[in-house]
Amino acid sequence: MRILSGIQPSGVLHIGNYFGMMQPAIALQAEGEAFYFIADYHALTSLHNPEALRENSRRVAVDFLACGLDPERAALFLQSAVPQVTELTWIARGMAASAGLFNYPVLMAADILIYDSDTVPVGKDQKQHIEITRDLAVKMNETFGEIFKLPEPRINAATEVVPGIDGQKMSKSYHNNIDIFGDEKETRKRVMSIVTDSTPVEMPKDPAGSTIFQLYSLFASKNEVGGIREQFQKGGTGYGDFKKQLFEKLWDYFAPMRKRREEILADKSYIDDVLTRGAKRANEIADQVMQRVRTAIGL
Repeated sequence: MRILSGIQPSGVLHIGNYFGMMQPAIALQAEGEAFYFIADYHALTSLHNPEALRENSRRVAVDFLACGLDPERAALFLQSAVPQVTELTWIARGMAASAGLFNYPVLMAADILIYDSDTVPVGKDQKQHIEITRDLAVKMNETFGEIFKLPEPRINAATEVVPGIDGQKMSKSYHNNIDIFGDEKETRKRVMSIVTDSTPVEMPKDPAGSTIFQLYSLFASKNEVGGIREQFQKGGTGYGDFKKQLFEKLWDYFAPMRKRREEILADKSYIDDVLTRGAKRANEIADQVMQRVRTAIGL
């Protein structure tokens, strides 16, 4: 099974990125041949500073590796290091356009198809992207013969939406994020600023409606989640104390990853080596797919 996923280097990664994309991708690298790209082409739509783009791309690579990506099992590379994807994008744009293709970046479909992907881990709100990719692949297969695999989405229902400090979906755009590798003081401040209701300390509280509880559940064991649920329902504990428990759990969870990140940064050549090797593996697959495509369409 070949697994494909990408992440944009649009800024500092937060725990929504981790639980929504990175953790599932790291788990999947044990199930098949994984290809994970840093989507620097896509980032060009919102990031126009070349130095910031390069810095962000390297930061994503460092953070992904620190969180557990194994470059011996998964290819990690820059999207721009595989120029065949832009060629496939051009060819795909030549197909008869539907409303879906007008409203959907064909580049993203090319990202998926260029590696003969079997499985694409996505959030529930991105399932339509895979459906449109499949529609495009079917259209090209019907026109030119069987040249593309039809990828399947892999949706992790447990982490479909990671709430931010305001209760909305965590996003840098909403400024409600908690960063994976944030400064300790700033991370504590962000956690302590989580929006809560006005339920008095002594009264029972609803864990199901609490952002604190939802975030704590991502980091804690089943027994720990059960324990804090009882505290919520029993009453007598204020939201401030719950936030402190959440911070300690979050900070401890990422401690070994912070250590690994420092080790990676200490080796000046490691990131370049990983990205170069990842791009080589990705290009080998992309070359095979594009040769199939070129032959099929008459180039």
